[in-house]
Formats: sequence, C-alpha cells, structure tokens
Amino acid sequence: MTMARLRAGLLLIVTLATLWHLVFISVTLQVVAVIALVAYLLTLRGRLSAMAFGLLLAAGMVSLLTLWQSETPSRLLFEAAGRFAFFATFVVALSLLRLPAYRSRLVRRCGTAMLLQPPGRRYPILSAGSALFGIILNIGVLNLFACMIEKSNTLAAAQGRDWVRRVRQRRMMLALLRGFSLAPLISPMGIGVAVVLSSLPALRWIDLAPYVIGSALLIFLVGWGVDHLTGPHPAARSEDTPAPSLVPLGQFCLLLLGIVSLVFVLAWVLELRLPIAALVGAPVSAMAWLAWQRRRLGLLGVPGALVSLRRQLPWLVAPIGNEVVVLGAAGYLGQLCVALVPVASLGPLLSVIEPLGAANAVLAMLLVVGLAQVGVNPIVTVTLLVGLLPSLQIEGLTPALTGAALMVGWALALMSSPMTASMLILSRFTGVASTQIGYRWNARFLLACIPLLAGWFLYAAW
Repeated sequence: MTMARLRAGLLLIVTLATLWHLVFISVTLQVVAVIALVAYLLTLRGRLSAMAFGLLLAAGMVSLLTLWQSETPSRLLFEAAGRFAFFATFVVALSLLRLPAYRSRLVRRCGTAMLLQPPGRRYPILSAGSALFGIILNIGVLNLFACMIEKSNTLAAAQGRDWVRRVRQRRMMLALLRGFSLAPLISPMGIGVAVVLSSLPALRWIDLAPYVIGSALLIFLVGWGVDHLTGPHPAARSEDTPAPSLVPLGQFCLLLLGIVSLVFVLAWVLELRLPIAALVGAPVSAMAWLAWQRRRLGLLGVPGALVSLRRQLPWLVAPIGNEVVVLGAAGYLGQLCVALVPVASLGPLLSVIEPLGAANAVLAMLLVVGLAQVGVNPIVTVTLLVGLLPSLQIEGLTPALTGAALMVGWALALMSSPMTASMLILSRFTGVASTQIGYRWNARFLLACIPLLAGWFLYAAW
C-alpha cells in the first residue's frame, strides 16, 4: 500500500467513524476516529506548511498546559480531539464534491460563459459565479477560474493593447477573489457556518441568515460599484461578438439548490444540526452526481461511481493535509482555550468593552481582519472569539450578531491579507505580489466596504 492510499484510508476511517458518532452518538466510534486521526497526522510528518506545523505545535503545548491546569484533563482533551476530527471530516466531506465537479462539462461551460461576458456584466457575473462555485469547489474554484482567466486574457484578445490586458486581469481576478470570499457567507454548508454553529449549539442558521446575507449583498454591491467607477472602460476596436448564453449557469444554480435542499431535508428528517446534516449531505450529493455522470454504464451508474471514488480518493485528499491540520488544530485550540480561560479573569477587559454593547461585534470583525494581516489565520481567531465572546454576556451583543460579524471579518481577511492561501494562489497565477493584490488593488474597495459594514451591524443591532 502506498503512503497516499494509507493517508486516504485513515481519513476515510476518521470521516465514517465521526459521521456515525455525530448521527447515532457512539463514543466507541469517536475513539476510533481520534486514533485514526492521530495516525493520519503522523503520516504528514515533513509535509506540513509552516502555518499548519505551527498550529499543531501550539496544540501540543496547550495540551500540556491542560494536563497541568485542568481538573479533568482527559475529558477536555478527548472533547477537543473530537472537535479536531469533526473539522477534518468537514474538509473531507466537502472535498468529495470536487470530484464530480472537476469532471463536469456543465462546470466548464459555466466558466467559459462567465469569462466571455461583456465588460459591463463581467464583474457581477464572475463574482456571483465564483461565490456559487466556491460552495462546491471551495478553494479549488480559484485554481480553476484563475487558470481559465489567464488562458482567455491574451494580448490578442485585448487587440494588441497590453494595458487593456493588464486592466482585465486585475478586474477579473478581483471579481474572482471577492466572489470566492463570499461563499462562506452565503452557503449554509460553508466552513464559517460550521465553526459558528458548532460552537454555539443554541444558534440556528436562520438566525445568522439576515446578518450574513445582508453583509454579502453589501460587499457584492460595493465591489461592483468600485469596479465600475475605477474602470477604466476602453472602447472596443471591433464589433463585439454575442455574449455566451447564461443557461449553463442557471442549470448549475439548480444543481446547487438541489444539494443545499438535500442538506436541509436531512437536518429536518433526521433532526440533525445543520453542520452535521451538511457532513452527511455532501458525500451523498457527490455520489449521486458521480452516478448521474456514469448512468450509461448501467445500474444507475452506482457501481461506476464507487469505482471512480475508490480510484480517485487518494488524488482527491492528497492536497488537503494542510487544510485538515489548520482547521482541525484551530478547532482543537479553541475548545481547550475557552475551557482553560475563566471568565472571571477577564474582569478588567470586560469593564472596558461592556459599555460598548453591540459595537463589540464591529471590534471583533476588525480584530479578525487585523490579525490576518500579520499571519494569524482567521480560522484561529474566529474559533477562539466565537467561544469566548458569548460567555461574557454583554448586553446587546447577541450570539447571532457575534457569529455574523466574525464570519464577515473572515471574508474580509480572505480579500485583504497577503498571507492567506487564496491570495497566494492569485499571486502565483498573476505574477503580482500578494501585498499588491491585497493592499493596492483592493484598497479602495476595503476603505469603502469596512465603514459600511460597521454601520450595517450597528443598524442591525439597533
């Protein structure tokens, strides 16, 4: 057995055992998941990024502190390890949707249709399209669309005008980045929703929806407005060819609606919390989509889908090791830190922030964005704050407002921090420094967006 297949097998055990435990409550299977997770982490030795290794090291140090400080260290460490396994399962479950998506002709037709729209419609369509695709492909949408943008944005397409080619590159890449960053806000299956809802059991997605969807709409409109005002708008030198039909994008929206609807139906029928229903619904949807693609092979395509999954699973999960570790370790740290930090010790801080009331949501949003600029992954900040702030019981600072503000801060961090994976991917494709993309290309957008979002949260709280 190759190392890639061993890693894939261990992650599969983690996923299946964790899902069974979450649905049917089996402590034995949670133990199995934790053991398989530890074995998987051992196989990643020497393959982790600096961020992932640093978080894993921090998790180990906080574990030692837990053994020293806590009266019930075994229980705390086991619960934190279960949270690590939950987020590892979340990454794997959503990654399964990438397999049928990468092989889908519908996805390729949608990408082509969005990129070949006239300049006036390109930003809103590309931004909205990348947000929708981001729900299924996650960060894979950046690799897919950035590659398509670079291939289509040639000097010939700009009719020999290099400045036009560079302007188109900037505008399309920013539309892609901002749209991708909205996916965690608009999707009930997003990682931001999973972090917030799993940390606040009394909160429902419907409580978050007005805040996050309103914020997403505001970010989208500000981005579109800044793109239109900053232009420029070069005149075409030849007759424009007819814009491609957007019918494929409509078909993809129906597919996406079906997947999200399945998640809500599972949550209702099985009486599951939404993040758990998403973990069940994503693999089911992926298998159904794969089977549909192979329906001509007989037996409704199910055998063909299973064979394809077995063959492609090592390839599919090979690149997600860092993602599993970063997200899982952040959840692990958040669980332990909230348990180890007594609220009474925060008295001096509480006396300062309590009079601010709902304005603390804005401060939390800005803290997520600010720490991301110095390399602190938003996952870590959000996980810690979403566990800590509601326990302070500040008047006017509701759990829904807190969770939504942290999710919006996460989205803004993805659009601005030069150290996030999304920014590094675009830097690799464009050859432009990530600092220039985050701070120069996006400066006007951020200066317009952040005050408006602050006002939106204060108005919503009022």
